[in-house]
Amino acid sequence: MVEHMQSNPAHELLVKDLKLSSLLEITQAINANLPEPSLYKIFQFTLLANLSVGKLVLYVKDDTWICKAQMGTQIDYSTKLLTDDLLSIKAITPISFASGTAFSEFDLVIPIIHKNDVLAYVFIEKNTAKGIVDQSFIQTFTNIILVAIENKKFARRELLQEALKKEMQIAREVQSHLFPKDLPSTQQISMKAFYLPHQTIGGDYYDYIEIDENRSLVCIADVSGKGVPAAILMSNVQAALRTMVRYTTDLSNIVFQLNDLILKHTKGNRFVTMFIGIIDFSQKELTYINAGHNTIPLIQKNTTQLLNKGCTILGMFDTLHFIEVTAVTLLEKNHLFLYTDGLSECMNEQDEEFELERILPLVALDKTLDQQVLIDHIIAETVAFKGERSYNDDITLLSCLIQF
Repeated sequence: MVEHMQSNPAHELLVKDLKLSSLLEITQAINANLPEPSLYKIFQFTLLANLSVGKLVLYVKDDTWICKAQMGTQIDYSTKLLTDDLLSIKAITPISFASGTAFSEFDLVIPIIHKNDVLAYVFIEKNTAKGIVDQSFIQTFTNIILVAIENKKFARRELLQEALKKEMQIAREVQSHLFPKDLPSTQQISMKAFYLPHQTIGGDYYDYIEIDENRSLVCIADVSGKGVPAAILMSNVQAALRTMVRYTTDLSNIVFQLNDLILKHTKGNRFVTMFIGIIDFSQKELTYINAGHNTIPLIQKNTTQLLNKGCTILGMFDTLHFIEVTAVTLLEKNHLFLYTDGLSECMNEQDEEFELERILPLVALDKTLDQQVLIDHIIAETVAFKGERSYNDDITLLSCLIQF
């Protein structure tokens, strides 16, 4: 037996007024830029008080599907997940679940779609003690709210991206000051450098500092991590190193103070590997410390010395218990080749690393007549070696040709 409901013009007019009032209220709330929780509260109150809805659950897609509103339900839907069959619904659809199970309280699901994407699902009872609910209006009303919230999210993402761009620009400017503007090119020393960040901002650093007329400091470093924090940490390391060299050339003291500085800044969450060498042109000597950095080759006429003595990485331990300063005699012609692990750990499609054994033949003394050609050749070799794989880290090369 079908029950025919008699038309009630006064009631229908009241319902229309309520719908218009609801649309006006939510539009004013959106224009007033009310936060999302306030919009959801208006949504709940409107449906509960004005539109004859007795039971309702609203799921909204953020990173995952989240229950944003529920009313009149016996089950707490904030702990219930949408099933695949529900997520496949793209039109207003009747549903039926076994009594006592999740969603058994509802007999209709209304998807909220914008630009072919489902933004939300509304679960309701079609018929309640309050009357028959207006499915189309609920869909429209919910759509207005959800599109407004999506626009808010989009605006936040835009602001975040703009802030990130500014942050990256600042970091690039910071990093641009890390590297020396001019490298020496004299009869005694000639230097060429190459830097390729893995991301927009990297964590590598190299420097050349003239101490006095007879001595110069050369260094290369690699901070763990990438991006803005790595660049800022490296800028602090550079500033500290350049300040300390004005007062001391004791490499043990320098790395001890750098270790303390890095530890205080990072609380042990980041560390720095570093090679620092002081070239004494009058004594024809290189004094160095390798602080956990890659093995650095010093290529001379008939020998290749691997410079790997010094101490552990900086910024990991409170105290550097063993610091070894090593002095190496420089010959008539010397090639000190500094690099970061982005070169040695460059990986090919067979998961093999480039490694020092491939680097050494490329940096022999007979290859150093034109250092720019040398660097270009090394990079070309890594490109051929890695094949279709991408570089997995920053790459920094510093070729130092020292002659007497």
